[in-house]
Amino acid sequence: MGNPDSTHRRKFLLQAVPSVGLGLALAAVRSALAQGAQPPGIYRTDGVVRLNGVPARPGMLVRAGDIVETGARAQTVFVAGSDAFLLRAGTRLETSGREAFIGVLRIVTGKVLSVFGPGERRIETATATVGIRGTGIYVESEPERTYVCTCYGVADLQPRNEPGLRETVSTKHHEQPRYIYSGHAMPVDKMMEKAPVVNHTDAELVLLESLLGRKPPFLDAGGPPY
Repeated sequence: MGNPDSTHRRKFLLQAVPSVGLGLALAAVRSALAQGAQPPGIYRTDGVVRLNGVPARPGMLVRAGDIVETGARAQTVFVAGSDAFLLRAGTRLETSGREAFIGVLRIVTGKVLSVFGPGERRIETATATVGIRGTGIYVESEPERTYVCTCYGVADLQPRNEPGLRETVSTKHHEQPRYIYSGHAMPVDKMMEKAPVVNHTDAELVLLESLLGRKPPFLDAGGPPY
């Protein structure tokens, strides 16, 4: 007989994947669940993906100080330490930290879904700084606005131009998405506002956590999937 927990996760994925698709092949999700924890490195690339300016290939390591870029119709999934990342099309991610530990992620542009192990990390965009501790988080970076969904865990959110507006959110299942704006022609009290859940799914979070031999905390909670 198969592992009941693995069977439950596969069933969840089939329910959670929208009919139009994840943006990742369902076969990749099934493969991740079947294989369990993966070694560090690039797990999958679709389209033009570059690591430090050279074409990225599965198995290449992503370390602190590296830059990962995806083309207009590309995406990539990679594991670094106890963290895993899905970069959507048109993303430039600059990293810093200590060797395998990426402590700071600068999302210059684009969309990044991440799951993190224990320890503090920081995400920076043009308009926001996000301090995170063991979270699943989705970020979209635009020149004048950042979208942040703390899918689960704790995050400290603040506009770069108004650090005094810092807000700490603690979530279990996408309860407090936010838009964070730049200070240009924006009233201070409008620089952070509530947002809907957009452009990421629970199935993708399951995939990323599975690459690390983990599962997201919402999986056994029984709530409806996103």
